Amino acid sequence: MSEPMTQRPTRIVVDLDALAGNLRAIHAHVGVPVMAILKANAYGHGLVPVARHLQAQGVAQLGVAFLEEGVQLRRAGITVPVLVLGGILGRQVAQLIQHDLEITVSSLDKLRKVEAAAEQLGRKAVIHLKIDTGMERIGVHSYSCAPFIEAALASKWCLLKGIYSHLACADDPHSLLTALQLERFHDACAHIENAGAPMPLRHLANSGGVLHFPETWLDMVRPGILLYGVMPDPAARRSVDVQPALSLLSQAVYFKVVKAGNAVSYGATWAPARDTRIVTVPLGYGDGYPRALSNRGDVLIRGLRHPIVGRVCMDQFMVDLGPDGTAYVEDDVVLIGRQGNAAISVEDVALWAGTIGYEILTRLNERIPREYVGG
Repeated sequence: MSEPMTQRPTRIVVDLDALAGNLRAIHAHVGVPVMAILKANAYGHGLVPVARHLQAQGVAQLGVAFLEEGVQLRRAGITVPVLVLGGILGRQVAQLIQHDLEITVSSLDKLRKVEAAAEQLGRKAVIHLKIDTGMERIGVHSYSCAPFIEAALASKWCLLKGIYSHLACADDPHSLLTALQLERFHDACAHIENAGAPMPLRHLANSGGVLHFPETWLDMVRPGILLYGVMPDPAARRSVDVQPALSLLSQAVYFKVVKAGNAVSYGATWAPARDTRIVTVPLGYGDGYPRALSNRGDVLIRGLRHPIVGRVCMDQFMVDLGPDGTAYVEDDVVLIGRQGNAAISVEDVALWAGTIGYEILTRLNERIPREYVGG
């Protein structure tokens, strides 16, 4: 019998209790239903385990980016409503309907494709209309959406469940564009009122909207990174008490003393000024840990911060303990998370790498085993 593939010391630990607590905190803050966004493997936390836990917590709706993510949830037994947020192609529509996935309709042409597929299947499609209020990504412009909305209301094969847009600058609590986007969105929704039709679910607020703009909460909110306990931007106000749900851990696999002047790692970009103690950690950019942390980031070993030195390799990187630092092979190494009284956050790592927390989380790939605690 082969050994199970569970021996790798590097691992992601997801705290399901923290995740549930964050969902409760957000719901209590906004007072409207929550659509939990699970794009990109639930922001690196694991699509199916996170969806199962949130479904057990009574989440109102889930949101994913692609058809394939929605199908994966359905095949895993997830029954809560799932909206596919991304742009769609005509060839995908039948599968969306067959798997009971709610569809983002972002143009009149796509509406017609959804209608045709639904009629052919003999089954109504559940749709949300996407209005572009200032993102210029997908969606019908708010200033020209009247025919689009009228066609959706008149459709015999589409059940209009929602209408939504996306905020471009809500991570900034001082954003002026957000108020303009909200005004444009209300103008679009007015076409439904003028037609005398029931108003579908209006949803606009992302994580930044949840934190900063109560007027955008409307009938449902769509938190993504905030649900996982990470702020969407360094400028964001922590108006909701959320806790990080993910830790990234490893262990030291090698220890050596490096003589003064001997360069460490590829490119010989760093060498100690005096003899120092170096440990090697079995994780690298092949796992999604940023190469940009070369000679920049820190880790925690025995509750103390120590710097990454030399270039981060595909599968390994080195840490400088200093001339007097102590560590042994198999000592725990914390890359994201808490050890003793010290902590390294996703936001810290993003700052060191010159990127955003979204990228740090979503690039952590399936090569890293995931463990789930709590719940």
